Amino acid sequence: DIDYGRKKVTGSILGVAKRTAVYRDGLGCTLAMGVTEGELRSQAAGFKPVRSDQSNKPWPEGDRLQGDHLPAGIDGKKLKNATDRAFAEPDPAKPRRTRAVIVLYDGRIIAERYAAGFTRETPQLGWSMTKSVTNALVGVLVKEGKLRLKDPAPVPEWRSPGDPRATITLDELMRMSSGLRFKEDYKNPRSDAIRMLLAEPDAGAYAAEKPLEVPPNSRWSYSSGTANIISRIVRQSIGGSLADFVAFTHHALFDRVGMASAVIEPDPSGTFAGSSFMYATPRDWARFGLLYYNDGVWKNERILPEGWVKYSTTPTPNAPKGEYGAQFWLNAGRSGQPEDRWMPKVPPDMYSLRGHEGQYVAIIPSKKLVVVRLGLSVGEKAWDQEQFIADI
Repeated sequence: DIDYGRKKVTGSILGVAKRTAVYRDGLGCTLAMGVTEGELRSQAAGFKPVRSDQSNKPWPEGDRLQGDHLPAGIDGKKLKNATDRAFAEPDPAKPRRTRAVIVLYDGRIIAERYAAGFTRETPQLGWSMTKSVTNALVGVLVKEGKLRLKDPAPVPEWRSPGDPRATITLDELMRMSSGLRFKEDYKNPRSDAIRMLLAEPDAGAYAAEKPLEVPPNSRWSYSSGTANIISRIVRQSIGGSLADFVAFTHHALFDRVGMASAVIEPDPSGTFAGSSFMYATPRDWARFGLLYYNDGVWKNERILPEGWVKYSTTPTPNAPKGEYGAQFWLNAGRSGQPEDRWMPKVPPDMYSLRGHEGQYVAIIPSKKLVVVRLGLSVGEKAWDQEQFIADI
């Protein structure tokens, strides 16, 4: 049931499992769980989204492109064939459903295409690509001296005397090596990930209550719960209201790199779902990739701390194939065996934002490339990112 006047949607399955989502301009949608609709709306008191006009500013600060000729050495026909294949549907049983592709070479857009019904102004859900944006927010706070990676993570639930989780550092959270128990499963409706995102009012608090399963820094285990603990740490470090939290993300990051469309949806507690729920246009996802390609510098201004990109893209020791850094996916390969890596057809220096159902921003410094691919590819074999990048 869609209520356009009150900007809310209510759904249920056979009359049970009822949920209501409330839309707040500039904040996206939030499920009303543990709070009333009125309380959700009051969280946004004092917040007014400001949207700048990007149309007349030159890329990358704005959307105006400088000419359509390709740089020397680029084979336009092969590039077009590679992007065309991304939108082709050769197997009806495994639909790719590509929605957007953007290719940047040396910071410049050299290919861009959208599916019918989508444009460069359509914000698209990044799913777990949001984790890499959470990485950037932590980086800003580290640069400001408000967070330290090697310090025990400031998590209230772990402060009791004798709590074995008290030694978990922020760095171990960033690298998914906390040792906390968390089941990352999107097929089982009772899994931690599903319950955290769709049935709990405070995602970070839910994940923080999990016990240790193994000692900290002894195992790598991908966890959206960990990303939401980090998001809550970011909010606590900033302090203030939800409006203050949103303002921080814009003046510290989004506004500085021209990401005017970016919205991270908050959970009912007012903390961003830093694991999963960021929307942005494809060009804004490309801008974020370009920030990291440029080592955290934008228009000669350092936004991320010096060395932050290197930290983020250094393999976590316990990741079996060097496939994970700090909230980024890597292609480094097994220690001492770089050929045994996630995507052997593409360069080992590639690192990526990666999200559910085929969302990617791939950054390949050795090839001067940033490649954005967004879609709705259901099933692991519906989209072949390795072959797509190899074609590019």
